[in-house]
Amino acid sequence: MNIQGLDYNTQREPLLMPEYGREIQRMIDYAITLPDKAERLRCAKSIVKLMETKVPQIRENSGYEQTLWDHLYIMSHKQLDIDWPYDISGAEKFHNKPAPMQLPQESIHLRHYGRLVNELLNKLKEMPEGSERDELTRLTANQMKRDLVQWGHGSIDDEKVADDIARMTDGAIQLDLSHFTFERVKLNEPQAKRSSGKKKK
Repeated sequence: MNIQGLDYNTQREPLLMPEYGREIQRMIDYAITLPDKAERLRCAKSIVKLMETKVPQIRENSGYEQTLWDHLYIMSHKQLDIDWPYDISGAEKFHNKPAPMQLPQESIHLRHYGRLVNELLNKLKEMPEGSERDELTRLTANQMKRDLVQWGHGSIDDEKVADDIARMTDGAIQLDLSHFTFERVKLNEPQAKRSSGKKKK
């Protein structure tokens, strides 16, 4: 089969804003070539109306007209010479991608407990004895037990939590299980079996 002359999207110039489609981009490219400035503006206004129909949900945003003209400016590669009806000086900053977020680098000893518990245990290591440390210990221990239940890490008995706390605080916190009482944690009930969709006769 002769496929010469076929036009594939993969062979075309990438679109700056694909949500508007290639036909809108072609209209903008054409508007740039018009010799008369007033004619370019009339053409631009028609294009903006078509852009609005391509992305109708944009109307839900306040000041969406400004956004459409900003997008037109970006898609014209800043080459459309018209008397812009809106200030497009800030158009590019809305199109710039945000900088990637830095992922936390510090390691967590037992990931099923998460970062918050890890930070609490580190804080407990430095706290002096007293009612404040006792209360934070109580809150942390109960959170750890809830985490174990949620992630289903085998044994969720009190001794497991007490052992993890002692290990992760380098022995600074020792739960006395003969006096310490955990809050009751409800195990997740097993999910009901899905129906096969067949009706019983």
